[in-house]
Amino acid sequence: MKLTIDDVRSRFIKHFDGTTGSVYASPGRINLIGEHTDYNNGYVFPGAVEQGIIAEIKPNGTRNVRAYSIDLKDYTEFSLDDDKGPSASWARYIYGVCREMMALDVPVQGFNTAFAGDVPLGAGMSSSAALESTFAFALNDLFGDNKIEKMELARVGQRTEHKYVGVNCGIMDQAISVLGKKGSLLRLDCRSGEYEYFPWNPKGYQLVLVNSQVKHTLAGSPYNERRLACERTAAVIAKKHPEVKSLRDANYEMLEEVKPEITDEEYRRSRYVIGEIDRVLKVCDALQKDDYETVGQMMYETHYGLSKEYEVSCEELDFLNDIAKEEGVTGSRIMGGGFGGCTINLIADELVANFKKVVSKKFEAKYGKKPILIDVVIGDGSRKLC
Repeated sequence: MKLTIDDVRSRFIKHFDGTTGSVYASPGRINLIGEHTDYNNGYVFPGAVEQGIIAEIKPNGTRNVRAYSIDLKDYTEFSLDDDKGPSASWARYIYGVCREMMALDVPVQGFNTAFAGDVPLGAGMSSSAALESTFAFALNDLFGDNKIEKMELARVGQRTEHKYVGVNCGIMDQAISVLGKKGSLLRLDCRSGEYEYFPWNPKGYQLVLVNSQVKHTLAGSPYNERRLACERTAAVIAKKHPEVKSLRDANYEMLEEVKPEITDEEYRRSRYVIGEIDRVLKVCDALQKDDYETVGQMMYETHYGLSKEYEVSCEELDFLNDIAKEEGVTGSRIMGGGFGGCTINLIADELVANFKKVVSKKFEAKYGKKPILIDVVIGDGSRKLC
C-alpha cells in the first residue's frame, strides 16, 4: 500500500502537540546499471522511484530534536549541541544531517518530526539515503532559505553515512534521491559531480524488481575489502601510468600489464569495475537509439561480473537471473551492493505477466517463500509536499 501524507500526519498530531507542520518527501532509487563504480570515480545511471520517505517537521522553539519513527514505533530526543548524538541507529541519520547542515552555516533549530517509509528495507533501494535527503532538503527549506544547492545536500547525506553511521559509501544514492526527475534517469559522473538527465519512457518494456528477501548489509568487511582491492590495483597501475588516479582512468590493457603484480582477486575485482564503467556509457548510447536489446545485454554482462568477478551475488540472486534468461527477459541483474536484495529486470510488455507468475512459483518451490515483485515507476526527487 502506498504511503500517504495522512499516514504520517495522523501520527505527528498524536505524538506531539496536536498541531501540524510542513511535510517533505524523498525517494528511494533503482540503478539501471553501474554498480560499485561510484567509489571508483566512475559513472552510475540511477532513477528515483515512487517509494520513499515522508516526514512531517515543525520547529519547536528549543535546541532539541524530538523524533518519532512510525515504522519502528520508536521515539528519541537529542540536543543539536550534543557532540555525541543519539545511540539509536535510525536517529543518527537525522542527527548527522543536522550537524552537517549546521557546519554549512544553516541555523538549524530544534524541531519535532514523525516519519515513515515504504522503501523495502534490505532491497538495495536506499532507504537510508531517502531519509538523509528528506531531512537535508527540509532543513534547507525551513532554516536555510534554500541557500544550499542540491548536489551539496546530497553530499550532506554522504558525509552523514561516513561520519555518523560508519558506511564509506559513494555519492550515487543521495544524489538521485535529491536530484531525481519523473520520467528520467540520471547519468552521474562520480568524479566531477556533473550529471545529465536521460528520458526514460520505454515503449514496449517495463522494469520489475524481484526482491529475494535475502537481507543485505554494506557495513563491514565485504564492502570495504572490495573497495580496498580496487584502490590497491589502481595504485599499482599508477606506478607505470601516473595519470591513473582510480580505476576510472584505467583500461583492460593497463590491467593486463600489472596482472603479475596483483592478486587474482584484485585482478577480477578490477576487471569487473573497468568493464562496468564502460557498460554505463554503452547503455546511455543505446537508450538514445531506443536499442533496448543492447541495454539488456549489458545488464546480463553486469550480473555475470557481479557474480563471478566481484563476487557479491548469492545463490538466490543467481537463481532469479537464470529464470529471467529462461523466460526471455531482455535484461536482468543484481541491483545494489549485492549479498542479497533484488534483481532488476527489463521485460517486454507481453512477457511481464507470465514472468511474474513463473518467477514466483519457481522461487517459492526452491526456497519456501515467494519473492516480492515491485513495478518500477520513475518519480521525482526531494520535495515539499505541503
